[in-house]
Amino acid sequence: MERPYLTAGVPGAGGLFKATPEDFEVEELPAYVPSGTGEHLFLWVEKRGRDTPEVVRALAAQLEVPEQEVGVAGLKDRQAVTRQYLSVPARAEPRVPAVSLDGVRVLSAVRHGNKLRTGHLKGNRFRLRLHGVRDVGAAREALALLERSGLPNYFGAQRFGRAGDNAAKGRLLLKGERLPKAPTRFERRLFLSAFQSLLFNRALAQRLREGTFTRALMGDVLRKEDTGGLFVCEAPEREQPRVDRFEVSPAGPLFGPKMLEAAGAVAEAEAALLAAEGVVPSDFLRGRGETEGARRPYRVRVAELAVEEESPGVVRLGFALPAGSYATELLREVIKGGSAEE
Repeated sequence: MERPYLTAGVPGAGGLFKATPEDFEVEELPAYVPSGTGEHLFLWVEKRGRDTPEVVRALAAQLEVPEQEVGVAGLKDRQAVTRQYLSVPARAEPRVPAVSLDGVRVLSAVRHGNKLRTGHLKGNRFRLRLHGVRDVGAAREALALLERSGLPNYFGAQRFGRAGDNAAKGRLLLKGERLPKAPTRFERRLFLSAFQSLLFNRALAQRLREGTFTRALMGDVLRKEDTGGLFVCEAPEREQPRVDRFEVSPAGPLFGPKMLEAAGAVAEAEAALLAAEGVVPSDFLRGRGETEGARRPYRVRVAELAVEEESPGVVRLGFALPAGSYATELLREVIKGGSAEE
């Protein structure tokens, strides 16, 4: 699907990224820091050229603990230098100094009272190097606009699978139709989530096309930046200053029975997304707990922004994004083509 740019009025800076792991550094921003006491051990791990599930398996084997007892907050790319917490049972502490894994370093080990769970994550800090940048000024201009208005919170292409058909499979499942190959439980969850994500991306794209990306509309569901609380907008003229200050943001649909409904014209536009796919709200009941529904902000704050021209055509970007947002979407807004286009 076409995904309009927020920065459409700014020329593409060009460039390539992720040529080597050292060009793509990611550091988790944890939701909390380990307390120092408890029955679990939080390992601050740096890895190169290995993905998170692979490291979990290897670490569990060396520490002699079941793989399911290793906790992670989020998954990190293989082709990158990444730092993140992994938790293991505290009984493994004596074996930690002997850990030896290619491409992996345990930087610290601190006890905590609970196992690390998926989503125990505030966000991620990125340091990315772009090569072959044609227009550094355009990069700075695009990033300044993203810093002011927020990054369009699209789901990235990786959400939809290598063949790009995960969402189509999710739609078939919701309609009660069979796939050519019965999906595993993991695949079923992946396909259903991809269909929800596709509908969200379409709603976001429409807001950008209509110029309402940073506007509070009557009937919008607005999300509070500090608490994540949701409410329906009944007075746009009152809420718009809060949107301008990034205190609240319009939040788009992840359809399901527990999703907070919008009102008025906003609700009608969201219903039209379902109608275009031949789907009705009750179809999401077939997803059971995998399609309960939620709201996702249409934009996210870009924090800790830094731009450094290391040499002609080589630019280092630094920024932080909330959990669940895609660094590739920020690069797409800056590069407009090349290796960040998905």
